[in-house]
Amino acid sequence: MKVTLGISCFYHDGAAALVAEGQIVAAAQEERFTRRKHDPSFPMNAIMYVLEEGAISPKQLDTVVFYDKPLLTYDRLIKSFLAIAPGGLKAWLTATPRWISQKLRIPEIIKDSLGYEGPVLFTPHHLAHAASAFFPSPFEEAAIITVDGVGEWATASYGIGDGEQVRILKEMHFPDSLGLLYSAFTYFCGFKVNSGEYKLMGLAPYGEPKYLDIIKEKIATVRDDGSVVLDLQYFGFLDRLEMTSPRFEKLFGGPRRMPESRITRREMDLAASIQAFTEEAMLKMAFHVQRETNKENLCLAGGVALNCVANGRILRDGPFKEIWIQPAAGDAGGALGAALAVQFGYHHLKRRVSDGLDQQHGSYLGPSFSEGEVEAFLMTNGYPYKRLPKGERAVTVAQALADGHVVGFFSGRMEFGPRALGSRSILGDSRREDMQKFMNLKIKYRESFRPFAPAVLEERVSSYFELDRSSPYMLLVAPVLRSRCLPHESGIREDGDLLGPVNQKRSDIPAVTHWDYSARIQTVSKQTNPLFHEVIRRFEELTGCAVIVNTSFNVRGEPIVCTPQDAYRCFSRTEIEYLYLEGFWLDKKEQPSVSDTKWKEEFALD
Repeated sequence: MKVTLGISCFYHDGAAALVAEGQIVAAAQEERFTRRKHDPSFPMNAIMYVLEEGAISPKQLDTVVFYDKPLLTYDRLIKSFLAIAPGGLKAWLTATPRWISQKLRIPEIIKDSLGYEGPVLFTPHHLAHAASAFFPSPFEEAAIITVDGVGEWATASYGIGDGEQVRILKEMHFPDSLGLLYSAFTYFCGFKVNSGEYKLMGLAPYGEPKYLDIIKEKIATVRDDGSVVLDLQYFGFLDRLEMTSPRFEKLFGGPRRMPESRITRREMDLAASIQAFTEEAMLKMAFHVQRETNKENLCLAGGVALNCVANGRILRDGPFKEIWIQPAAGDAGGALGAALAVQFGYHHLKRRVSDGLDQQHGSYLGPSFSEGEVEAFLMTNGYPYKRLPKGERAVTVAQALADGHVVGFFSGRMEFGPRALGSRSILGDSRREDMQKFMNLKIKYRESFRPFAPAVLEERVSSYFELDRSSPYMLLVAPVLRSRCLPHESGIREDGDLLGPVNQKRSDIPAVTHWDYSARIQTVSKQTNPLFHEVIRRFEELTGCAVIVNTSFNVRGEPIVCTPQDAYRCFSRTEIEYLYLEGFWLDKKEQPSVSDTKWKEEFALD
């Protein structure tokens, strides 16, 4: 049996993945264990977990692979700094110590940390993304597009996956980057780069693309093949520790919005404009790649592939019959892609494809906890609970939701990737028009405009949304059926106030209907997650509605919960009313009072 450990770290999200005989055994992000969001450090905790899940010791590993080629990345940094010298000195002095202590010592760090003596391999960054997209997909062959900020020199690529082979055909190179362009607008609108891009996407429907022409005329050109060319005088990522330059500020009416300050119409319109630009670029890429490869199916990865609005456009308006997107599309997924690339390209294993089913296993690839472990935790801490018989679990959760309560839901293996998919989730009633505001402000402690995703029975998705296929990973946006929509005020007030628009009822499932009548959909399969499917089915029996709210089990600034301890801590310090914890039912009214008044402030910042 050939066993490969994949590792990503030192750039963005640290993660580890274990693949044996071509099958994904386990994968997890380091942040879930350290509780430091987007933790980029060496993922020792994640490594120990995946090895334990696979019952593998480091000495039994055949190969360990890193998801990037650090020497090529270092080459880019040196040449970039030399090109702008003497500018960029501060950025160079900031970056150099980390390179000397970490990124140029990766084989040594891996071997010393694990006591591992075998080969340490490296895959090109975008090959790791491409492998993460194609090898778990349900396709025998497919075109592949990867788009992110930058990896080594590449910022986007396309290629072909066929059987056990992935070939990169062409790349777009730094400093031209669609991902960095989107991140520049994320930064300028006052959100955190590499974590706030989804906020910008969520803000876009409230604005109008008033700045799209300015973007195209001044700072970025999109070619017919979807590649972009940036005018670097508007950006600061080469010569300073900022994403934008003073010219950018002048072009868009003044300094960037400061984090936590009021969002204005300018930010809404900027978000709408860069989102429109991104969708145009991604669509052009899709048409170009289909012409070049002549493939019916498309696989997507890279951080930009988490832009589910653009993904929905590619599905609806693009040239491909089917698309499949890696759920952990960012750097964390690179650990998985690197391991899969080595399994099929280095060890020459045979790939198995199931008809219509992917090999991602619902992305439930993280730790699980037995009922015995959970009960021991509850008893040790003296937390009141009720043990639910198996036949009562789904209906108990469904009844609480139908009664309008919010439920923390902790069941089975933790999700790999940024989305909660019904294993570490907070659930609510999609029919309540005040649910979005309540969950944002009282539970998640985040901006009120942020939309929530619907979890819908897979077999009922077309009864609620303009979507005729599964979307198990919350990576496609589609419109709510027009017959379910209600009229709302067409515009946003000039002062940018969002409370009124957020509180307007827009459909008969208002808690999951965004301002533009769209929704980021998760379809729930009985085969992949039988308990979560049963909860929604029981909810439909009680209410006539097969859709519930599903958001990640965490508060703003904190990673998704991993352990029962994490789940209870979040439950006890928010206004979640009930907690389902692996077969046990906890009522907030029965729990000890929490006096940690600093907790909300602690997690109120990005």
